[in-house]
Amino acid sequence: MTSELLRPDEIDRIEREHPHGVPVGFIVEVFRPLGVPLSEATFRKYVQAGLLPRSRRVGRKGKHRGSQGLYPVESVRRLNAIKKMMSEGLTLEDIRRSYVFVRNHMDVVDREFEAVFLGLAHVLAERPFDGQTRQIQGELEALRERASSLVRDVARFGSVVTSRSPAESSRSLWD
Repeated sequence: MTSELLRPDEIDRIEREHPHGVPVGFIVEVFRPLGVPLSEATFRKYVQAGLLPRSRRVGRKGKHRGSQGLYPVESVRRLNAIKKMMSEGLTLEDIRRSYVFVRNHMDVVDREFEAVFLGLAHVLAERPFDGQTRQIQGELEALRERASSLVRDVARFGSVVTSRSPAESSRSLWD
């Protein structure tokens, strides 16, 4: 592949400008001027392969406008990494075994944890707990920190495992 990829400052700008997500058409259009071969079907194939995060449905303003799928904006960064890996000769199967795959799943877990914690915080704010609210809020915050720590630890473990060559894999993981 002779096409160029996005520079880190370009990715940072896109992430700042679209913190709530982007539709697949936007992502395809970001890569088109760079000559990166990408269609909506290919993008969705990467999602199905577990390389990119799934979309979430978001209603459009206005009567009878329906909804659209928005992909987390980090999809742009991850897709950039996938295309770079492919330009270096890696196959989709190689990439599936890489840290990109692990990181994608850990991002999903992190977002789901956050949704659960926000929901619990909302319920907690609406219900009286007879003087126990502070204690329960403290427990919720402690759980949130443990979940965050677990996600970081699994991601770090995934990084260690996926960065090892087959020859290294026969040795102890922590040598």
